[in-house]
Amino acid sequence: MQFAIEAKKLTKKFGDKTAVNALNLQVKPGEIFGLVGPDGAGKSTTMRLLSTAMTPTSGEAFVLELSTQTQEEEIRDRIGYMPQRFALYGELTVSENIDFFAEIYGVPKNEIGPKKKELLEFTGMSKFGDRRGRNLSGGMQKKLALACNLIHKPEIIMLDEPTLGVDPISRREFWRILYGLSDVTIVVTTPYMDEAERCNRIALIREGQLLNCNTPEEIKRHYGTKTLEEAFIKAVETGT
Repeated sequence: MQFAIEAKKLTKKFGDKTAVNALNLQVKPGEIFGLVGPDGAGKSTTMRLLSTAMTPTSGEAFVLELSTQTQEEEIRDRIGYMPQRFALYGELTVSENIDFFAEIYGVPKNEIGPKKKELLEFTGMSKFGDRRGRNLSGGMQKKLALACNLIHKPEIIMLDEPTLGVDPISRREFWRILYGLSDVTIVVTTPYMDEAERCNRIALIREGQLLNCNTPEEIKRHYGTKTLEEAFIKAVETGT
């Protein structure tokens, strides 16, 4: 498989507004790929299109070589998608939330226990299995949401601004967990340039258009800047 994800002239319009404008992207298997840009750049819409949560106005996208428009169910069985407001259940415990999503994803009952134990240890939440979701901190809720999306062992995990609203220490811990994932392609949207630096490759997006796509170091080298923030500003000014 050459690309885990490929978008070709992917476009989404809402009335007269174009949220995603003829976007071309290729995500390689096993990499951490970042969609980077400010609020309103089209990152979340792009993620919804790639996750099959939304249909495009025009263009096409393929996830694991499956069409997002005609093979949605097959794609959903093989990916994990964590939107900005992931629907955890506050009345359920951490353990019960994972059980619930395991059932949704069709994980065999005899596999749920071992997988859940592994995920709780992996995310550092073993001691909190009996705590209700509503009583978790923001950072722990994000880790629980990630565990729920990993219970069926997806090949791709799509995370829409997963650390938004959490403290810097929790953000760092969340990224430590992401780095610990093996054999998983990760696509993450973020407005934070320090998080963009952690990605293998990034796509700079503004007003639904792709400005540049490369490694963080190559993008800084291309624009002759020391920081990604400066590079993004130059990309906006030049339009390339």
